Amino acid sequence: MKVLIVCTEKLPVPPVKGGAIQTFIAGAIPNLSKNHSITIIGRNDDTLPDKEIKDGVHYVRVPGGLLETYREGVVDYLKNNTFDLIHIFNRPRLVLPIREVAPNSRLILSMHNDMFKREKIDTEEAQKAIDQLDKIITISNYIGNEIVKLYPDAQPKIQTIYSGVDLERFVPTYSVKGQRIRASMRQKHKLESKKVILFAGRLSVNKGADILLRSMLDLAKKHPNAALVLMGSKGFSDNRMTDYIAYIKAIAERLPIPVITTGFVHPDEIQDWFATADIFVCPSQWEEPLARVHYEAMAAGLPIVTTARGGNPEIIEIGKNGFIVEQADDPREFVAHLSKLLSSPSLCREMGQYGRSFVEKNHNWNRVIDDISQVWSGIDYKIKNNVDISSTSNMNGEKEEQLLTKKAVAEKISPIEKKPIRPKQKQPIKKITTASIPWINKEILANKASNY
Repeated sequence: MKVLIVCTEKLPVPPVKGGAIQTFIAGAIPNLSKNHSITIIGRNDDTLPDKEIKDGVHYVRVPGGLLETYREGVVDYLKNNTFDLIHIFNRPRLVLPIREVAPNSRLILSMHNDMFKREKIDTEEAQKAIDQLDKIITISNYIGNEIVKLYPDAQPKIQTIYSGVDLERFVPTYSVKGQRIRASMRQKHKLESKKVILFAGRLSVNKGADILLRSMLDLAKKHPNAALVLMGSKGFSDNRMTDYIAYIKAIAERLPIPVITTGFVHPDEIQDWFATADIFVCPSQWEEPLARVHYEAMAAGLPIVTTARGGNPEIIEIGKNGFIVEQADDPREFVAHLSKLLSSPSLCREMGQYGRSFVEKNHNWNRVIDDISQVWSGIDYKIKNNVDISSTSNMNGEKEEQLLTKKAVAEKISPIEKKPIRPKQKQPIKKITTASIPWINKEILANKASNY
């Protein structure tokens, strides 16, 4: 098939400035392009040409930043180019404009965030967009569930395809390569004798770095040899200081254990910090779709402590590859889980090894590519059998499954799996106050509050 992949307006592909969606696309495309003619349209970047062909894949880059600006570039390109399949990433608001200029293309939407919220898209527009789609791929069951809550008739079109991780780049801390990276990084950052806890993500309120820092005060009493690394910045490739970053640095300076704030780390280098760590923590306070750092931590052979937010718990087997903090805003829960791991190096090792085996089996790129290929094959079957768009857009789940199963039998492959969606209960985000940290500068907190 002739396929167009439509990225978001925020970050370029390949992921020269990071980004989970961009990493997902970059991981899947090399193999998918062996069987399909693929063009990727994304936002422009000073480090990349506006047009290029690389490894057989066509790249087109148009102005981004604002969705409205980006939409114009995508629509203009489609006025002069036709595709069998258009695979849109994370932007339901692009579906109808694309449909208008590509009336005969089949449309798929991959959702990496909860972009069907009513504050993100008008209800009528969302329903019309869903009607135009053959399939909605979600990065976690949580995201699919949130869509179905608002638009129940989307259910038959939804399929979870979990992301993957580069198992050659993210190596276990106990491997020969991992040990070499670990020794070098620890010497460079004076962490030789420390038990290193790693956070990786944006330094923002919803990512919860401040909650993790608050837990360090009690944790340090039991484990004075602990150290914390906060790997991340304001945003992707953005090292600007914010009131929140100033706030967490103020907390860090008062702690009795070392805290390293790395700033932005290039995507090609983040695996070095994972190899340096002993434990990975994701203290998300918001309903996280399912942060890909979990896969990277498991690939590095690290036990995980994460929160019961959004899709994060879906890949955690409690006590085997990680622990789940049920009350995300309670530092005491983090202390309990982290203390248990820090007190038992053998438990850390066992859980890290299990996590590595878990991602090798479930989150390698070959599995991701196979899942996407099956979806694309189902679309190809519909095209070849002249099933018109209007009938498939309203096709019920049973009919669609029968159609895909017939193709599966003909080609001797497994039919597309329909994964269950597990509902999650949302928890309110607790505001940060000075009550629990009386020594924090109130002026810093006041400035922080004015910006969030």
